[in-house]
Amino acid sequence: MDDSQPRFLDDVTVELVKHSASDTDVLWAARVSTAGEQSLDEIGKDPERSKGLINYLMRDRHGSPFEHNAMTFLVSAPIFVFREFHRHRVGWCLAGDSEITLVSEKGHVRRRTIAELYRLWHHGVEDTLPMTRGGVSWHAKAGKWNAQVRIAGVFHYLGLYDTRESAESAVAAFRAENPSKRTRKLASVHRNHVRCYDETTLLASRARILDVMESGVKRLIRLTTAGGRSVRCSVDHAMLTPDGWRKAGELEVGDELMAAGTAPRPSEALIPPSLRRGIGVWTSMQRGRLIKETDTCYLCSGSFPREELTLDHVVPVAADLLKALDERNLAPACRSCHRKKTDSEQALAKRGGKVSIAKPDPIVSIEEDGEEMTYDLSVEGPWHNFLANGIVVHNSYNEESGRYRELQPKFYVPGGARKLVQEGRPGKYVFVEGTEEQHKVVTEAMETSYRQSYAAYQEMLEAGVAREVARAVLPVGLFSSMYATCNARSLMHFLSLRTKSEQAKVPSFPQREIEMVAEKMEAAWAELMPLTHAAFVANGRVAP
Repeated sequence: MDDSQPRFLDDVTVELVKHSASDTDVLWAARVSTAGEQSLDEIGKDPERSKGLINYLMRDRHGSPFEHNAMTFLVSAPIFVFREFHRHRVGWCLAGDSEITLVSEKGHVRRRTIAELYRLWHHGVEDTLPMTRGGVSWHAKAGKWNAQVRIAGVFHYLGLYDTRESAESAVAAFRAENPSKRTRKLASVHRNHVRCYDETTLLASRARILDVMESGVKRLIRLTTAGGRSVRCSVDHAMLTPDGWRKAGELEVGDELMAAGTAPRPSEALIPPSLRRGIGVWTSMQRGRLIKETDTCYLCSGSFPREELTLDHVVPVAADLLKALDERNLAPACRSCHRKKTDSEQALAKRGGKVSIAKPDPIVSIEEDGEEMTYDLSVEGPWHNFLANGIVVHNSYNEESGRYRELQPKFYVPGGARKLVQEGRPGKYVFVEGTEEQHKVVTEAMETSYRQSYAAYQEMLEAGVAREVARAVLPVGLFSSMYATCNARSLMHFLSLRTKSEQAKVPSFPQREIEMVAEKMEAAWAELMPLTHAAFVANGRVAP
């Protein structure tokens, strides 16, 4: 089959990629907190007792024992499903007072709390100009100054005055007593960039914010470092350490977190121009041998033909000259990623001063810190991280990016069992079966639209238009893929909202397509943790 021809699918796929989740995780967490470590040998010896304990924890809503596990799913679904999915993402969250480091194009740094970013992103800011019209005008017949103001379409006559200053004072006083300001969303807020770090070189860079999410009330812990930094987050939030990404709840006092720091800037004089040219020639000679006909960009994981790839020094030449002619330090990178990485490394080619870099900072204390509303960011790749209170943390929503790879023509068309007709008013409606004619109209209209939009996308790519521009014509019915990581407690929250069940104490009315994702996730989870899943169902499908 021609890969460039659109394919139409009526189902989603969910694959359990990896996990460390079982009912014994719940039993271990519950018993060690009440009976101590000596009770752990008893786990699993009495199945009925284990079942009863899990049911008790679920019924009385003791939630923390259900958090000591992890599951990562690879989800493939239409884009409109992910718009619903990330509103109810599971796991990685920060407290609202976490300060996010923002960086302008010129390198100017400022900070906002993540709660403030959420408010600005979704609710806009108060305009400084009143939403009023009118003012002062000359009334020729009366020979005086006329003062009037219109608010929300209603004129308020304020009288005639001998001097213009008196009329202007009357208008100003009225506006002060009757404030009328409008809320608007400023486009500039959506252009904010965060400070992020190249996870290979640890050099600082910039990444655009894609979304700011409110993640619900979660249990928090506070991590404090020797450098005086402190961050409050959920136990599942991923933190960058010298050994890679680790969950906050897995860390111990003495472990190191990567935090914002500086280092002396290497001097360009250390590498003579002739040597630089020689390194460039040698690197170019390795392309045919080290890059396959079709290969993968090591930065964005996109697949590209050889002519769209270049060999990149993973550790920059200016950072470590000894690796300049080391084949193990070369990896294929697409043009977009290579350009972005090169731009961030240009700072290394300047003489003197300092360069921003992530440095280890040991943890000195870890404390429980209550429950409150939490938030998270989604940031652009290839490095999906940002600074929270000066500590490098990961964003939790990694969806396939149309900036770095060509999107494949897989589109969603509802199957015959999909209910098509909505009856009733908002908040009190039901979906009912569609007729054969309605299904035919939906199928033909969608397939025609998909073919036209993907043809336009291909036409722009062939004309040399950047992928990030060309993708704008693609519809939300396009299939995308995403990694979603969660624990059992957060998954139960998701299932309670995104599945419809007669056994649920609190009814939910999810869109069918995201319910299909939830059903497949639930099926995989039920096999891993059958006792926990049974207790969840028996107690009304309410998360503890």
